[in-house]
Amino acid sequence: MTYDNLLSRVSVDPKVCGGKPCIQGTRIYIAIILGGLAEGLTPEELLDHYPQLTLDDIHAAEIFQNKTPVRFDQEKIHDSKERA
Repeated sequence: MTYDNLLSRVSVDPKVCGGKPCIQGTRIYIAIILGGLAEGLTPEELLDHYPQLTLDDIHAAEIFQNKTPVRFDQEKIHDSKERA
């Protein structure tokens, strides 16, 4: 999958998830994916936790982070996990 195709999997829409970046069609925040990876989860473990994700979705989150660096507050990531 190309760089642009991966980025197209990320949605930033004020009508979805309050405009927070998420994987299109899932309402799973990019911050949740990146937070899981930062905490040491493997991509396979994330896929177990969120079966609606694909490996390409995880790659899209990483590319999105590299393209638009944002510092995520770990406390907010934990809050998001509890709501998911």
